[in-house]
Amino acid sequence: MAIYQITAPSIEPISLAEARAHCHIDGTDEDTMLAIYIAAAREKAEALTGRALITQTWVQTLDEFPADEIELLKPCVLSIVSVAYVDIDGTPQTVSNTDYSLDARTLPGWLLPVGEFEWPQTDDVVNAVTITMTCGFGPAATDVPASIRNWMLLTIGYLHEQRAAIDSAGRASAIPSRFVDSLLDKHVVYGI
Repeated sequence: MAIYQITAPSIEPISLAEARAHCHIDGTDEDTMLAIYIAAAREKAEALTGRALITQTWVQTLDEFPADEIELLKPCVLSIVSVAYVDIDGTPQTVSNTDYSLDARTLPGWLLPVGEFEWPQTDDVVNAVTITMTCGFGPAATDVPASIRNWMLLTIGYLHEQRAAIDSAGRASAIPSRFVDSLLDKHVVYGI
């Protein structure tokens, strides 16, 4: 089983204007570095929570269908784009979207067969099943919970303030464990 991103988010949860205002920066001279800090903060928030923040497309593969439901490994699942598989004859097929339903309310997310439908048999190949899904809180920055956006702003501010901090070995210092990290706690998905 594997999961990987195929389409990155089209925007960041924090805009350059918000980052400039938070860091008390006038002008656009530092926008290049701020953009790097914004992306780094989003990526770290996604890693710490296990969630996609802004809408993005992910693919999850399985070697075969399970007996019943399929656990989806990238919360928050917004929709299923497709469920494809290689049948026992080696032919690519797609499961009709009327044969499965998405339970996005139960974390991390589940794909369930509908009614009497049973998942089909697959060829004995690696990654025979491919589930393509859109994930995230939504397409807009304001869809991301305020606590995550606040954590990102604090992280961006720290990175901006400490941008020149170098230790005696010439390495940039790590962000210390901070109380503000608890802003992410209620959004962390465990066990995936």
